[in-house]
Amino acid sequence: MTVDLKQERELVVKARKDTEVFGQLYDQNFGRIFGYVLRRTASVPVAQDVTSEVFFKALKNLEKFHWQGIPFSAWLYRIASHEIANYYRKKRREAAHAILVRDGDPAVNPLSVEIAQAEDILMRHEEYLSLHMAIAQLPPRYQEVITLRYFEDKQIKEIAQIIGKREGTVKSLLHRGLERMRNLMG
Repeated sequence: MTVDLKQERELVVKARKDTEVFGQLYDQNFGRIFGYVLRRTASVPVAQDVTSEVFFKALKNLEKFHWQGIPFSAWLYRIASHEIANYYRKKRREAAHAILVRDGDPAVNPLSVEIAQAEDILMRHEEYLSLHMAIAQLPPRYQEVITLRYFEDKQIKEIAQIIGKREGTVKSLLHRGLERMRNLMG
């Protein structure tokens, strides 16, 4: 999907004054961001929570967004990466303290057909889950670039913009991350 940066910039400017306009940015980007988070966490409920937090923070911090001639989605991916890291940090901290947190009875929250199908596909594909487990064992910097490149089909240049690194660094991270995955998977 090609993004008209001029139109997108106008939407961002309008969204700063009118939260209803932010809904258009949300609609344009929700699927991509949710898919990215889902691939990184392999859990629909976690992906829903993290994606919700991404868009909440984007709306809350829209005034801090500085237009740099790159798609608005690059900023959203960056927020998503930070939120995923926060999720795993929190999860590790809870495990380290041996705190058993129960959510109680699951709230009745009807899933859309699309989300239910995504969860079904994840559960039926053991290869995906084993691949995800291997990726999850990598340091976050490798997880991020591998997911963006191979699951989100982002180009090196786009990944560099999203993570705020040079293209050469992205290539190096990809190479090292894939090498570590090969070693992990035998």
